[in-house]
Amino acid sequence: MSTSGGKKGTWSAALRRPLPFPLGAPTWPASVQRPKKRSTLGVNYETDWSRRYSVRLARVVWTELVTRPLLSAAARPHVEGLDRFEAAESPVIFAANHSSHLDAPLLLSVLPEPWRHKLVTLAAADYFFDSRVKGAYFAFALNAVPIERVKVNRQSPDRAEALIAEGWNLLVFPEGGRSPDGWGQPHRGGAAWLAARSGRPLVPIHIKGTGRLLPRGARRIYLGPTKVTFGAPIPPDLPARQLVGRLEAAIAELADEAETDWWTARRRAAKGSSPSLTGPAASQWRRAWALGPSPKDRPRARSSAHEAWPPGY
Repeated sequence: MSTSGGKKGTWSAALRRPLPFPLGAPTWPASVQRPKKRSTLGVNYETDWSRRYSVRLARVVWTELVTRPLLSAAARPHVEGLDRFEAAESPVIFAANHSSHLDAPLLLSVLPEPWRHKLVTLAAADYFFDSRVKGAYFAFALNAVPIERVKVNRQSPDRAEALIAEGWNLLVFPEGGRSPDGWGQPHRGGAAWLAARSGRPLVPIHIKGTGRLLPRGARRIYLGPTKVTFGAPIPPDLPARQLVGRLEAAIAELADEAETDWWTARRRAAKGSSPSLTGPAASQWRRAWALGPSPKDRPRARSSAHEAWPPGY
């Protein structure tokens, strides 16, 4: 009887047997629980590579050849107020209202150089960095870094403060997420805290129209005009809690300016009567009516009696 098969099996089993320590990995005691492997997604996603000079140059090409032409055709942005902050010393913290995923790329497409080339977008770690593909795309296209918005930790604010110290401008959405119905949400304190902690000014921004082109939950982009209005820098000369209210009031004033004109908005702001960003306290259909016609609505003839809400309501 041939024993070659048995010898081969013995040699194969010996080769598969792990080498003893220290030639191989040490054994793990069965009574000791193994620690969980640290996730590299979410707030732990590493984005340092996206701020290397070679990647920044590639992002300039992407923005100029892809982002700007697409948004110029789909959103037709009209920009006002660039002269209000162009004399500010970098870095600054850009703070904008948030109603659509179009907001960040639209701002990147309209910001002039050198602001755009030195801008970091603070993005929700649980949404934009929940997979490697999404994380790599947004880190490249938007120079996004993950920020924790669900749990309180020190990693996110420390990371943002370190970026400011390195000379990066930040793009922050103080509402913490997209509007569910097109109207603004109360501001959180992150942007104001960063300004107070770093001593860098806040530049308020109001974005009009993106929530109609790509609202929350939409599966396609509609075509229509947008308007981006920049405000004057807000110095961090107040405590963070007071800066929150001051920033929210500044964005509300810019929203009023986008709807009316500069003089009307300033007069209302001086009287403290700027329209609220959160909209009327009414039912859902009334709040939708107050937003005006949407690009996704079918064209139809409108009589003058239906152009505005009836007086007295």
